[in-house]
Amino acid sequence: MGDKQSGVHAKYDYIHDQESSPSPLDAHHVEVRRSGAKPVAACFFAALVSAYAFFAFYSKEKPNILAVWGIPLGALLMMKLCWRTVKKESVLIMPTFGVQLETHYRSGRIIRRFVPMGKILKPVLQECVTPVTCYWCLSLLLRDEEQLMLVFKEIRSPLKMLIPIWKALCAAADEGGGLEECGPDG
Repeated sequence: MGDKQSGVHAKYDYIHDQESSPSPLDAHHVEVRRSGAKPVAACFFAALVSAYAFFAFYSKEKPNILAVWGIPLGALLMMKLCWRTVKKESVLIMPTFGVQLETHYRSGRIIRRFVPMGKILKPVLQECVTPVTCYWCLSLLLRDEEQLMLVFKEIRSPLKMLIPIWKALCAAADEGGGLEECGPDG
C-alpha cells in the first residue's frame, strides 16, 4: 500500500495511510477502540426491556401501558445502542478533486459526503465549549455556504489526532487554489 503512520489514544486509534502510487490519495482514519463492556451492557439492558414487555403483553392479565409501549421502546433502544454505533470515520483527500468524508457504522452502513476542492475556502480547528465539557472539532469553511461543515460528525477525537488531518487539508486546499494562507491560528 503506502506509508502508514498511527497514533493511539484511550478511546481512538489514528491511522494515516498515504498511497504513493499514481493516485496521490491521502487517507486519514480515526477508529473507535472497542470497549466490550459498555455496548454489551447496553444491548443486555435493551434485550431485558424487550423481554419484560413481551412477557407483560402475552400474560393472562390485561396488557398494561408498559407492555404496549415496552416492545417498540426495547426495539428502539436496541437499534440505537447496538446497531447505530460508529466504528470509524475517515477523511480521504484527493488533491485535485476534493475531499471525501466517510462514517462507518458497526452495522455495515457507510455514509459518504464529497466536497469538491474548489468549494473549500479553509479548514478550521475550533474549540467547542458546552456547560459540561470542552472538545476540539475540525470543520470546513465552504464557499457559498452559511454554516461550517463538520469533518467528523460522530467522533470527538483529541486535538493530537486532528492536527495532522488539518495540516493535510490545508496543504491540499492550498494546492488546489482554495486558500491563500493556512496558519497556526486556523
